[in-house]
Amino acid sequence: MHFTKIPFTNLALQHANIKNELLNAVEEVITHGRFILGSEVSEFEELFALLVGTKYAVGVNSGTDALLLSLKALNVGSGDEVITVPNSFVASTSCIALAGAKPVFVDVGHDFNMNVDLIESAITNKTKAILPVHLTGRPCDMDNISAIAQKYGLFVIEDSAQSVCAEYKSRKTGGLGTVGCFSFHPLKTLNACGDGGIITTNDANLYQDLKLLRNHGLLNRDECQVWGYNSRLDTIQATMLKVGLRYIEEWTDKRRHWAHMYQDLLRQVPQVTTPIDKSYEKAVYHTFVIQADRRDDLKSYLQDNGIGTNIHYPIPIHLQKVSRDLGYSYGSFPISEKQSESILSLPVYPELDSSQVQYIVETISHFYDKG
Repeated sequence: MHFTKIPFTNLALQHANIKNELLNAVEEVITHGRFILGSEVSEFEELFALLVGTKYAVGVNSGTDALLLSLKALNVGSGDEVITVPNSFVASTSCIALAGAKPVFVDVGHDFNMNVDLIESAITNKTKAILPVHLTGRPCDMDNISAIAQKYGLFVIEDSAQSVCAEYKSRKTGGLGTVGCFSFHPLKTLNACGDGGIITTNDANLYQDLKLLRNHGLLNRDECQVWGYNSRLDTIQATMLKVGLRYIEEWTDKRRHWAHMYQDLLRQVPQVTTPIDKSYEKAVYHTFVIQADRRDDLKSYLQDNGIGTNIHYPIPIHLQKVSRDLGYSYGSFPISEKQSESILSLPVYPELDSSQVQYIVETISHFYDKG
């Protein structure tokens, strides 16, 4: 069976299925006119905190700002160091630099997440926080990260941008560290129709500080307590995200279903390695990332056969031009570098069907069979 096209993502189809609900929600906001910090924002924050299992949530205008404001609220800045990984999207690192601190990288393991065995050797007297990234929607080893953080008195800032609903030992990501930072970019599993983000925490004082920071530091319209930012989650985005919350469990189950189908079918292709959940984790597969021999040729072949793919991410952050002053070079993080040459993200959105997944796997198999 040949399909005209299987795009890597299909946001138009996803939104077509809930279009009337989205439009009705937006119409309510347009009718009442409270576009900035309307009641829908606090309602969504309460619902999201309930989903994650934290006491508090603060909506902001992007996942990047969620990270940056968290660093600022924790007084991470000039002279401080923050430990993170080099294989994520650049925002995981840029927020550290923008806060005035120094990013310090450690390599990852075969699951694409921070190698906990390398953390302690990277800690110095300047280290202020650890910023693990739940890459691809797969949770990091948070018990060991938290134990190390507690031992050295460090904050843990979870980059949960890709991991809404992901679970580690039956606890959801975003509720396992000092703060959790989520993105609602259109390509995320819970997505706004534009940008958006949220910060989760159990710390009441931190919650109050974050609410100030996201809104110019204002106590009220006329009184400013701290220098803050304009980083509010728009009411219209919040009300559409409330609609998405009705479906996030269903969408997540479908992503996991397609991921498991890929895992089963790709066992017949020895040139491909698939991710496999550990027994104590629930990965949500924001991306389904295989490691493939002759990756670039495979990607081209799939494209020629109507299958969209992507690479998350082809150039590790420590090898980006912007990182040159950090002192790293090729060879500094061999696992991240090796993975960047073989990783390939396959379509895994909820609106796929089984015949499309079978076709993708058959096309991959045919690529290797023909030599």
